[in-house]
Amino acid sequence: MQKLESYVCGLWVRGADDGQLLSHAITGEPIAMASTKGLDFGSLLDYGRHKGNPALRKMTFHERGNMLKALAFHLKANLEEFYRISYQTGATRADSWIDIEGGIGNLFSYASLRRKFPDEPFCMDGDPINLSKGNSFMAQHLLLPKTGVAIHINAFNFPVWGMLEKIAVNLLAGVPAVVKPATITSYLTEAVVKSIISSGILPEGALQLICGSAGDLLNHVSAQDVVTFTGSASTGLVLKSHARVLSENVPFNMEADSLNCIVLGEDVNPGMPEWDVFIKEVRKEMTVKAGQKCTAIRRIFVPENKMEEISKAISKALSQTLIGNPLNEKVRMGSLAGQSQREEVRGQVRKLLASSQIIYGSLDSVETVDADAVLGAFISPLLLLNENPFVSREPHEVEAFGPVSTIMSYRTTEDAMELSRKGRGSLCSTIVSADARLMRKYVLETGTHHGRILILNRECAAESTGHGSPLPALVHGGPGRAGGGEEMGGIRGIKHYMQRVAVQGSPGSITAVSGQYQQYAPGKTIPDAGHLFKKYFEELEVGDQLITEKRLITREDIEKFADLSRDHFYAHLFNTEFSDTMFERQVAHGYFIMSAAAGLFVYSYDKNPVLLNYGIDELRFTKPVYPGSEIHVCITCKEKLPVDRRKIEKPEDFKRGDDMDKGIVKWLVEIFDESSELVGLATILTMVKKKNQSPS
Repeated sequence: MQKLESYVCGLWVRGADDGQLLSHAITGEPIAMASTKGLDFGSLLDYGRHKGNPALRKMTFHERGNMLKALAFHLKANLEEFYRISYQTGATRADSWIDIEGGIGNLFSYASLRRKFPDEPFCMDGDPINLSKGNSFMAQHLLLPKTGVAIHINAFNFPVWGMLEKIAVNLLAGVPAVVKPATITSYLTEAVVKSIISSGILPEGALQLICGSAGDLLNHVSAQDVVTFTGSASTGLVLKSHARVLSENVPFNMEADSLNCIVLGEDVNPGMPEWDVFIKEVRKEMTVKAGQKCTAIRRIFVPENKMEEISKAISKALSQTLIGNPLNEKVRMGSLAGQSQREEVRGQVRKLLASSQIIYGSLDSVETVDADAVLGAFISPLLLLNENPFVSREPHEVEAFGPVSTIMSYRTTEDAMELSRKGRGSLCSTIVSADARLMRKYVLETGTHHGRILILNRECAAESTGHGSPLPALVHGGPGRAGGGEEMGGIRGIKHYMQRVAVQGSPGSITAVSGQYQQYAPGKTIPDAGHLFKKYFEELEVGDQLITEKRLITREDIEKFADLSRDHFYAHLFNTEFSDTMFERQVAHGYFIMSAAAGLFVYSYDKNPVLLNYGIDELRFTKPVYPGSEIHVCITCKEKLPVDRRKIEKPEDFKRGDDMDKGIVKWLVEIFDESSELVGLATILTMVKKKNQSPS
């Protein structure tokens, strides 16, 4: 029988004993043994800190992002092997798609997020802060990768997604990971990690895997480590209150079981598209992954005058879901992950039955297709009815982690909101409604109790990702019972693995440290003969600066621009009576001043490495410019960002410039008048060609 291996300290190793027996969820047959006996958990954490961490910290965000992209493409080439193994967990092809390709999708998503960061190993957090009248003292918050490791203790239901959605974040942040999947499905995680390690894409020590018990792992954590946990609230509380975690103040992110809910709005009636959308969403959330999702719907709230119709409609939809061997193309719901999970679900349902009754399904029997219902970990979808939701505790406190939901009635929207909050915090909630006022009311009154709220109706149903689908760009977590943590969330998630430090000093000092030019720092002034726009991307340096000649702004300029742009705002007209305005007299258009500034700093006529203007950020007009004023510009290279040459899949997708190596240059543009006062400020972006072109 296969004995699973852990990957620690750069080696694949087996435990010193047989450990835990893992069985096929469909057939019940033994498939593997898992053990970590003999592993030195302190040494593997030190290995991650001293081997993987320095390697990742040296890489820039863009290098780490491209590493994630390469890893995603590598894993996509091995999908069928992962699907084959995933079948043993009881998952259908659709279930496995969520787990496997959903996880790979997270890698792609975070790889793309590199463009939101500088080409540095660290990043700035927030805007610069001026601390002096003379502009010689300032502060800037920086985010630096922590020097420890990310320890991920994951649940059994998503052995691939659960790992990839977390390591995508910590790897982009520059921190290595130690992954401890739930043992029961760890054989699938092992297969994916073996593929990752064999690719050679990650630096040594960037990823380690523990298949089996976590042993005394938490006894060795340090203040620079981060621990994340997905699983039951009771287990999470034990880990979160671990003496070492508390004494070292180790950041601990928990995603616990939660009683997510869906609400049918009072405005929705039979025959409306929202009615059918509601039924479909409930059925999907009860049966996908056999209900083994931390985001699945556990509580269903329906207006009391529609309870009978809704109950019948949901029961009918569930009855049309074939259960059995996932290899049968007609099957839409597989099994639970194992016999122990089935017994646990049954035990939780019995607790719910203290105040509820089953109106669809059977706790003890289920019809299956091409599978033995007893040998496999199969269970019937169970729809429960609770007639006293304001009195009963169980439906708001007990979670059966399987295809189980409880339907409850409410009289008013206020009642529905109160019931929603009785879950004491959840990962997500859905409101199905076509009433804009009801949507607004529900979100604003219950948003404090849910990590995510889906507003579902006919407008978005066709493209909605659904109630139970966490997305990389959005926070995944919830308050209270849900654990109080936040996973993913785009840039927010990355900050969880970084240390924020406030740095104070002169603008020149902050420029030197951050690698981004700060306003009022000394620049590297060059004469016009050596124009900045003549330089290739590699030749430009942060701080390179050009001060232009002056230009007189005339009344004729303003009136011509007004005619050309058709912007005849009263302040730009000579004959306006200005006594009750903010201006003394006719004033130049802000956009004309920006255009005139461009005329001063752009290198004209001759071809040069600047390919195009890519955009303008943070444009501000700080002082009126009147006819007779003279303006000049100081333009400074603020930041440089690489651009990856686009991968062309088909010749018809080729666009001009795709075959060219280039980068984005951010320029600080300061516009001054004749008294040297600032009248305009902007960051402009140009796409600049590289001098050294790589072969296409």
